[in-house]
Amino acid sequence: MIEVLLTQSVEKLGEPGDIVKVADGYARNYLFPRKLAVLPTPHNIAQYKKIREKRELELKQREEWARAAQAKLDGFTLTFLRKAHDGKLYSSVRREEIAQQILEQLGIEIPKDKIELEAPIEALGVHAVKISLYKDITASIRVHVEEEPSAG
Repeated sequence: MIEVLLTQSVEKLGEPGDIVKVADGYARNYLFPRKLAVLPTPHNIAQYKKIREKRELELKQREEWARAAQAKLDGFTLTFLRKAHDGKLYSSVRREEIAQQILEQLGIEIPKDKIELEAPIEALGVHAVKISLYKDITASIRVHVEEEPSAG
């Protein structure tokens, strides 16, 4: 067994800056050649301590942002007007439009791939939409689709 200092995140082993014990061959044949780990010298430990602190701060900030966004988003209702026929929409409500409305109304930028739709929104009515913010932090919003008054 040998102690190594991880330089990158390694699944089931640890995060950058962690000192872990691994088999000699694993370190020599896998971790070192792929630059996933180095020997834990005082210089390397100091260097990766700074990197780890910066990473932990970024993750903490991301989590704080997600909790603040969750507080604003949970239970929020967005309303969309659509042309429809017999309750069916001529054009569905897309993730991009939901993200755009959230940005315009709440000032929260949500990547469209974080907006989870059980099925495309293609009918009038209220639809539940889940938004993944960070790790296990999610928000639930409602998308209310109303028929656009016909110009007539």
